[in-house]
Amino acid sequence: MSKLKCAVIGTGYLGKFHAEKYAALQDCELVAVVDIDAAVAHQVADKLGARALTDYRQLLGEVDAVSVVVPTSFHHAVSRDFLAAGAHVLVEKPITVTVEEADELIAVAKDNNVILQVGHLERFNPAVRGLDAMEDKPLFIESHRLSPFNPRANDVSVVLDLMIHDIDIILALVGVDVDHIDASGTAVLTQGTDIANARITFKNGCVANVTASRISMKMERKMRMFRPSSYISVDFQNRVVVKHKTGDKEMFPGIPEIVTEESVFETGDALLEEIKHFVNCIQTGENPLVPGEAGRKALATAIEISRFLQHGQRAIA
Repeated sequence: MSKLKCAVIGTGYLGKFHAEKYAALQDCELVAVVDIDAAVAHQVADKLGARALTDYRQLLGEVDAVSVVVPTSFHHAVSRDFLAAGAHVLVEKPITVTVEEADELIAVAKDNNVILQVGHLERFNPAVRGLDAMEDKPLFIESHRLSPFNPRANDVSVVLDLMIHDIDIILALVGVDVDHIDASGTAVLTQGTDIANARITFKNGCVANVTASRISMKMERKMRMFRPSSYISVDFQNRVVVKHKTGDKEMFPGIPEIVTEESVFETGDALLEEIKHFVNCIQTGENPLVPGEAGRKALATAIEISRFLQHGQRAIA
Protein backbone atom coordinates (compact mmCIF):
# COMPACT_ATOMS: atom_id res chain seq x y z
CA MET A 1 0.00 0.00 0.00
CA SER A 2 1.39 3.41 -0.98
CA LYS A 3 2.02 5.96 1.73
CA LEU A 4 -0.63 8.55 2.53
CA LYS A 5 0.42 12.02 1.52
CA CYS A 6 -0.22 14.13 4.62
CA ALA A 7 0.09 17.77 5.65
CA VAL A 8 -0.42 19.87 8.75
CA ILE A 9 -2.15 23.23 8.49
CA GLY A 10 -1.00 25.45 11.35
CA THR A 11 2.36 24.83 13.01
CA GLY A 12 1.92 26.54 16.35
CA TYR A 13 2.33 24.83 19.71
CA LEU A 14 0.13 21.83 18.89
CA GLY A 15 0.55 21.77 15.13
CA LYS A 16 4.27 21.05 15.30
CA PHE A 17 3.52 17.92 17.33
CA HIS A 18 1.00 16.77 14.71
CA ALA A 19 3.71 17.17 12.09
CA GLU A 20 6.19 15.13 14.13
CA LYS A 21 3.71 12.26 14.50
CA TYR A 22 2.96 12.05 10.76
CA ALA A 23 6.69 12.15 9.98
CA ALA A 24 7.25 9.21 12.35
CA LEU A 25 4.55 6.96 10.86
CA GLN A 26 5.65 4.44 8.23
CA ASP A 27 2.30 4.60 6.45
CA CYS A 28 2.52 8.37 5.98
CA GLU A 29 4.62 10.85 4.07
CA LEU A 30 4.62 14.35 5.55
CA VAL A 31 4.46 16.35 2.32
CA ALA A 32 4.17 19.85 3.75
CA VAL A 33 3.40 22.05 6.71
CA VAL A 34 1.57 25.35 6.37
CA ASP A 35 1.64 28.48 8.49
CA ILE A 36 0.98 32.12 7.69
CA ASP A 37 4.32 32.84 9.38
CA ALA A 38 6.89 31.56 6.88
CA ALA A 39 9.64 31.41 9.50
CA VAL A 40 7.52 29.21 11.77
CA ALA A 41 6.60 26.94 8.87
CA HIS A 42 10.25 26.56 7.84
CA GLN A 43 11.33 25.85 11.41
CA VAL A 44 9.07 22.77 11.49
CA ALA A 45 9.42 21.73 7.84
CA ASP A 46 13.21 21.87 7.71
CA LYS A 47 13.47 19.66 10.78
CA LEU A 48 11.13 17.02 9.31
CA GLY A 49 12.11 17.14 5.66
CA ALA A 50 8.82 18.62 4.40
CA ARG A 51 7.85 21.62 2.28
CA ALA A 52 7.07 24.88 4.06
CA LEU A 53 4.12 26.84 2.70
CA THR A 54 2.14 29.89 3.77
CA ASP A 55 -1.04 29.22 1.74
CA TYR A 56 -2.87 25.94 2.37
CA ARG A 57 -4.73 26.24 -0.94
CA GLN A 58 -1.53 25.21 -2.74
CA LEU A 59 -2.14 21.70 -1.34
CA LEU A 60 -5.75 21.23 -2.42
CA GLY A 61 -5.93 18.10 -4.53
CA GLU A 62 -2.29 17.28 -3.75
CA VAL A 63 -2.63 15.48 -0.38
CA ASP A 64 -4.65 12.56 0.97
CA ALA A 65 -5.06 13.74 4.56
CA VAL A 66 -4.49 16.81 6.72
CA SER A 67 -4.54 17.90 10.32
CA VAL A 68 -6.17 21.31 10.70
CA VAL A 69 -4.54 23.00 13.69
CA VAL A 70 -5.33 26.65 13.03
CA PRO A 71 -7.31 29.03 15.31
CA THR A 72 -10.91 27.89 15.77
CA SER A 73 -12.32 30.72 13.66
CA PHE A 74 -10.57 29.20 10.60
CA HIS A 75 -11.51 25.55 11.21
CA HIS A 76 -14.58 25.70 8.99
CA ALA A 77 -13.05 27.33 5.90
CA VAL A 78 -9.84 25.30 5.89
CA SER A 79 -11.51 21.96 6.66
CA ARG A 80 -14.27 22.54 4.10
CA ASP A 81 -11.79 23.27 1.32
CA PHE A 82 -9.82 20.08 1.96
CA LEU A 83 -12.93 17.90 2.37
CA ALA A 84 -14.34 19.28 -0.89
CA ALA A 85 -11.02 18.48 -2.58
CA GLY A 86 -11.30 14.84 -1.47
CA ALA A 87 -8.87 14.92 1.46
CA HIS A 88 -9.51 13.30 4.84
CA VAL A 89 -9.48 15.81 7.71
CA LEU A 90 -8.53 15.65 11.37
CA VAL A 91 -9.63 19.00 12.78
CA GLU A 92 -8.71 20.11 16.27
CA LYS A 93 -11.46 20.74 18.81
CA PRO A 94 -13.81 22.53 18.88
CA ILE A 95 -14.85 21.39 15.43
CA THR A 96 -16.03 24.87 14.37
CA VAL A 97 -17.36 28.13 15.82
CA THR A 98 -21.04 27.40 15.10
CA VAL A 99 -23.24 24.33 14.83
CA GLU A 100 -24.21 25.37 11.30
CA GLU A 101 -20.56 25.30 10.25
CA ALA A 102 -20.16 21.85 11.80
CA ASP A 103 -23.23 20.61 9.93
CA GLU A 104 -21.74 21.81 6.65
CA LEU A 105 -18.43 20.01 7.28
CA ILE A 106 -20.27 16.78 8.11
CA ALA A 107 -22.31 17.09 4.91
CA VAL A 108 -19.27 17.87 2.72
CA ALA A 109 -17.39 14.90 4.19
CA LYS A 110 -20.30 12.58 3.39
CA ASP A 111 -20.72 13.97 -0.11
CA ASN A 112 -17.05 13.32 -0.85
CA ASN A 113 -16.83 10.01 1.02
CA VAL A 114 -13.93 11.14 3.21
CA ILE A 115 -13.16 10.88 6.93
CA LEU A 116 -13.88 13.84 9.21
CA GLN A 117 -12.39 13.27 12.66
CA VAL A 118 -12.38 15.78 15.52
CA GLY A 119 -9.38 16.13 17.79
CA HIS A 120 -10.91 15.45 21.19
CA LEU A 121 -7.58 14.15 22.42
CA GLU A 122 -8.80 13.02 25.84
CA ARG A 123 -10.73 10.16 24.20
CA PHE A 124 -7.35 8.57 23.53
CA ASN A 125 -6.20 8.84 27.13
CA PRO A 126 -5.57 5.25 28.32
CA ALA A 127 -7.73 5.90 31.40
CA VAL A 128 -10.68 6.92 29.24
CA ARG A 129 -10.26 3.93 26.96
CA GLY A 130 -10.42 1.82 30.13
CA LEU A 131 -14.00 2.93 30.62
CA ASP A 132 -15.14 1.42 27.32
CA ALA A 133 -15.79 -2.01 28.80
CA MET A 134 -18.05 -0.68 31.55
CA GLU A 135 -21.59 -1.32 30.38
CA ASP A 136 -23.74 0.32 33.09
CA LYS A 137 -24.87 3.85 32.26
CA PRO A 138 -23.95 6.52 34.84
CA LEU A 139 -26.63 8.09 37.05
CA PHE A 140 -24.53 11.04 38.26
CA ILE A 141 -21.21 12.44 37.03
CA GLU A 142 -18.93 15.06 38.49
CA SER A 143 -15.86 16.36 36.68
CA HIS A 144 -13.15 18.90 37.44
CA ARG A 145 -10.70 20.16 34.83
CA LEU A 146 -8.46 22.79 36.39
CA SER A 147 -5.41 24.43 34.88
CA PRO A 148 -3.06 27.35 35.61
CA PHE A 149 -3.42 30.31 33.28
CA ASN A 150 -1.88 29.88 29.82
CA PRO A 151 -2.18 32.69 27.26
CA ARG A 152 -1.95 30.23 24.35
CA ALA A 153 -5.66 29.32 24.02
CA ASN A 154 -7.50 32.49 24.97
CA ASP A 155 -9.28 32.96 21.65
CA VAL A 156 -12.13 30.91 23.17
CA SER A 157 -13.74 30.71 26.62
CA VAL A 158 -12.82 28.08 29.21
CA VAL A 159 -15.96 26.19 28.13
CA LEU A 160 -14.66 25.71 24.58
CA ASP A 161 -11.04 25.40 25.65
CA LEU A 162 -11.17 22.96 28.59
CA MET A 163 -14.71 21.99 29.57
CA ILE A 164 -15.49 20.67 26.09
CA HIS A 165 -13.13 17.73 26.73
CA ASP A 166 -15.33 16.50 29.58
CA ILE A 167 -18.53 17.40 27.73
CA ASP A 168 -17.46 15.12 24.87
CA ILE A 169 -16.60 12.23 27.20
CA ILE A 170 -19.81 12.62 29.21
CA LEU A 171 -22.02 12.73 26.12
CA ALA A 172 -20.39 9.51 24.89
CA LEU A 173 -20.79 7.78 28.27
CA VAL A 174 -24.42 8.77 28.84
CA GLY A 175 -25.52 8.19 25.25
CA VAL A 176 -28.82 10.10 25.39
CA ASP A 177 -29.89 13.66 24.55
CA VAL A 178 -29.49 16.59 26.92
CA ASP A 179 -32.73 17.87 28.49
CA HIS A 180 -31.57 21.15 29.98
CA ILE A 181 -28.54 23.01 31.30
CA ASP A 182 -27.85 25.40 34.18
CA ALA A 183 -24.51 27.16 34.47
CA SER A 184 -22.52 29.86 36.22
CA GLY A 185 -19.13 31.38 35.56
CA THR A 186 -17.10 34.54 35.34
CA ALA A 187 -14.21 36.30 33.60
CA VAL A 188 -11.16 36.92 35.75
CA LEU A 189 -8.06 37.43 33.61
CA THR A 190 -9.47 37.60 30.08
CA GLN A 191 -12.49 39.04 28.28
CA GLY A 192 -14.08 35.58 28.14
CA THR A 193 -15.20 33.17 30.85
CA ASP A 194 -12.20 31.83 32.80
CA ILE A 195 -13.99 29.64 35.35
CA ALA A 196 -17.34 27.92 34.83
CA ASN A 197 -19.63 25.29 36.26
CA ALA A 198 -22.44 23.60 34.35
CA ARG A 199 -25.15 21.23 35.52
CA ILE A 200 -26.27 19.12 32.58
CA THR A 201 -29.46 17.11 32.97
CA PHE A 202 -30.10 14.34 30.45
CA LYS A 203 -33.44 13.00 29.28
CA ASN A 204 -32.87 9.70 31.10
CA GLY A 205 -32.44 11.54 34.41
CA CYS A 206 -28.64 11.41 34.60
CA VAL A 207 -27.04 14.62 35.91
CA ALA A 208 -23.50 15.81 35.18
CA ASN A 209 -21.90 18.54 37.27
CA VAL A 210 -18.97 19.88 35.24
CA THR A 211 -16.37 22.43 36.42
CA ALA A 212 -13.55 23.96 34.39
CA SER A 213 -11.03 26.63 35.32
CA ARG A 214 -7.98 28.07 33.57
CA ILE A 215 -6.96 30.23 36.52
CA SER A 216 -6.26 27.50 39.05
CA MET A 217 -3.09 27.19 41.09
CA LYS A 218 -2.88 23.49 40.25
CA MET A 219 -3.49 21.07 37.40
CA GLU A 220 -6.34 18.61 37.92
CA ARG A 221 -8.30 16.45 35.49
CA LYS A 222 -10.67 14.15 37.33
CA MET A 223 -14.10 12.63 36.82
CA ARG A 224 -16.28 10.72 39.25
CA MET A 225 -19.37 8.80 38.27
CA PHE A 226 -22.03 6.83 40.08
CA ARG A 227 -23.56 3.86 38.32
CA PRO A 228 -25.96 1.18 39.59
CA SER A 229 -24.06 -0.60 42.39
CA SER A 230 -20.74 1.12 41.63
CA TYR A 231 -18.75 4.34 41.99
CA ILE A 232 -15.89 5.07 39.59
CA SER A 233 -13.13 7.65 39.93
CA VAL A 234 -11.00 8.58 36.92
CA ASP A 235 -7.76 10.54 37.19
CA PHE A 236 -6.96 11.52 33.60
CA GLN A 237 -3.68 13.16 34.53
CA ASN A 238 -2.21 10.14 36.33
CA ARG A 239 -4.13 7.56 34.23
CA VAL A 240 -5.76 5.85 37.19
CA VAL A 241 -9.26 4.34 37.29
CA VAL A 242 -10.63 3.23 40.67
CA LYS A 243 -13.88 1.28 40.79
CA HIS A 244 -15.82 0.65 44.01
CA LYS A 245 -18.66 -1.85 43.61
CA THR A 246 -20.88 -4.06 45.70
CA GLY A 247 -19.60 -7.60 46.21
CA ASP A 248 -21.13 -11.00 46.91
CA LYS A 249 -20.46 -10.93 50.66
CA GLU A 250 -22.05 -8.78 53.37
CA MET A 251 -20.33 -5.93 55.18
CA PHE A 252 -23.18 -5.84 57.72
CA PRO A 253 -26.34 -7.98 57.84
CA GLY A 254 -28.29 -7.10 54.73
CA ILE A 255 -25.58 -4.65 53.54
CA PRO A 256 -23.28 -5.87 50.73
CA GLU A 257 -19.54 -5.47 50.98
CA ILE A 258 -17.71 -2.88 48.89
CA VAL A 259 -14.98 -4.22 46.62
CA THR A 260 -12.34 -1.87 45.26
CA GLU A 261 -10.47 -2.35 41.99
CA GLU A 262 -7.70 0.00 40.86
CA SER A 263 -6.30 0.10 37.34
CA VAL A 264 -3.17 2.11 36.57
CA PHE A 265 -2.52 2.58 32.87
CA GLU A 266 0.90 3.03 31.36
CA THR A 267 1.93 6.41 30.06
CA GLY A 268 0.89 6.69 26.45
CA ASP A 269 1.18 9.16 23.60
CA ALA A 270 -2.45 10.17 23.13
CA LEU A 271 -1.74 12.39 20.12
CA LEU A 272 0.16 9.61 18.35
CA GLU A 273 -2.69 7.20 19.06
CA GLU A 274 -5.21 9.72 17.76
CA ILE A 275 -3.32 10.21 14.50
CA LYS A 276 -2.68 6.47 14.09
CA HIS A 277 -6.43 5.93 14.55
CA PHE A 278 -7.14 8.60 11.92
CA VAL A 279 -4.77 6.91 9.46
CA ASN A 280 -6.26 3.48 10.19
CA CYS A 281 -9.78 4.76 9.53
CA ILE A 282 -8.62 6.13 6.17
CA GLN A 283 -7.03 2.81 5.25
CA THR A 284 -9.86 0.55 6.44
CA GLY A 285 -12.95 2.70 5.97
CA GLU A 286 -13.86 2.34 9.65
CA ASN A 287 -15.71 5.14 11.41
CA PRO A 288 -13.50 7.29 13.66
CA LEU A 289 -13.88 7.19 17.42
CA VAL A 290 -14.70 10.90 17.36
CA PRO A 291 -16.51 11.59 14.08
CA GLY A 292 -17.80 14.99 13.02
CA GLU A 293 -21.18 14.19 14.58
CA ALA A 294 -19.58 13.72 18.03
CA GLY A 295 -17.67 16.98 17.66
CA ARG A 296 -20.90 18.70 16.68
CA LYS A 297 -22.74 17.40 19.76
CA ALA A 298 -19.97 18.55 22.08
CA LEU A 299 -19.91 21.95 20.39
CA ALA A 300 -23.69 22.35 20.57
CA THR A 301 -23.69 21.58 24.29
CA ALA A 302 -20.75 23.92 24.93
CA ILE A 303 -22.53 26.70 23.02
CA GLU A 304 -25.67 26.24 25.12
CA ILE A 305 -23.59 26.48 28.29
CA SER A 306 -21.91 29.63 26.96
CA ARG A 307 -25.29 31.09 26.05
CA PHE A 308 -26.53 30.50 29.59
CA LEU A 309 -23.41 32.15 31.02
CA GLN A 310 -23.98 35.17 28.79
CA HIS A 311 -27.73 35.64 29.27
CA GLY A 312 -28.42 33.90 32.59
CA GLN A 313 -31.36 31.90 31.29
CA ARG A 314 -31.91 28.16 31.37
CA ALA A 315 -30.55 26.59 28.22
CA ILE A 316 -32.53 23.87 26.50
CA ALA A 317 -30.32 21.65 24.36
